[in-house]
Amino acid sequence: MPRFSPFAGLRYDPARVEVAKVVAPPYDVVGPDERARLSERHSANSILVELPEPDPRTAADRYQSAAARLADWTADGILVRDPAPAFYPYRMTAPDGSVTSGVLGVLGLEEPSASGILPHEETLPKAKTDRLDLLSATRVNLSPIWGLSLAPGLTTLLDVDTEPRVTAVDDDGVRHELWVMDDPVAMAAVADLVATAPVVVADGHHRLAVATSYMVGNGAGTPGADGVLALVVELADDVLSVGPIHRLLSGLPDGLDLVDVFASWFDVTRAGNFDERTTCALGDASALALVMGSGCWLLTPKDGTAEAAGSDLFSSMVALVVAELPDHELTFANSWQDAVAAVGSEEAQAAVLLPPVRIDQIGDWARARRQMPPKSTFFHPKPRTGMVFRPLDPA
Repeated sequence: MPRFSPFAGLRYDPARVEVAKVVAPPYDVVGPDERARLSERHSANSILVELPEPDPRTAADRYQSAAARLADWTADGILVRDPAPAFYPYRMTAPDGSVTSGVLGVLGLEEPSASGILPHEETLPKAKTDRLDLLSATRVNLSPIWGLSLAPGLTTLLDVDTEPRVTAVDDDGVRHELWVMDDPVAMAAVADLVATAPVVVADGHHRLAVATSYMVGNGAGTPGADGVLALVVELADDVLSVGPIHRLLSGLPDGLDLVDVFASWFDVTRAGNFDERTTCALGDASALALVMGSGCWLLTPKDGTAEAAGSDLFSSMVALVVAELPDHELTFANSWQDAVAAVGSEEAQAAVLLPPVRIDQIGDWARARRQMPPKSTFFHPKPRTGMVFRPLDPA
């Protein structure tokens, strides 16, 4: 079962900086333009250490530069270390009123993988040298992985009736709030409950792999190496928002009848023209649909499709079709609006809109210790980097 421990966090001093100006989205969703915009927002924005650049003034490489910035911000009092270990309840409230509540702490690692930590979905290959070099240089977990606890009742333990220590509203209008839980009894209750059931990795498989590699390379006895910063959220409908990840297809040969290809595994019904009325209706209804400039089609799995795919997940069944296509490029979109826009701009020849995976499906797959196909789920909102950092060295 997982080990979940409090830690003495390193946090921005709200008396010195406006926290909304220094937090940032997770590094893997930040492109060059957004990085430039965030770095201009404040000289101590967390993106400067999460996605660092070399410092020509000191000849420091990007990793040395990140470590130097953290040291400078700490020396200047911009970052302050909490005096004692704590858990950090974290609440994200979206503009539509939906709330995701969890707690930040240290999830324990064991060789050769995390004990009591289950991977949620298969991952696409990604180099980990960059993140490993950054962790080695800074010895700080800058952003958390996101874990789903199968233990019921965690959300209740995180109920707080005090003002948050940190509040920041992001560019999407999501309100991020952080509390400090340092009462020994309350901390013990959280740690004990999380230890009763596995934690499923919702987001951050790559960061988990990097943390494990760091521990293996340095030895589990290296201070702080046997754990990773994690936001743990109860796997429950009322505290978790899960969206689909839509498929974009491009590079297909001229003359390919994509509707006919999909008809091998799906009943295909024309839904209308490629226009705002049809695409909005499909997107708002979370329909399984094929969208092209020539029109839109509803997709209904045929008898035997789920069996051939090995599961009833829509991502698995669509993968049957994708595997039969000639050479092409497959990319992804986190919103149906972006997927439709890609077709409209001819950036993609077609989009496959997927319904979201249900919470109970995630739980069933986790308990069966099965991994969903890559890019099956999109968990949102995303926790901000910079709400609290986790130094590996003890306070």
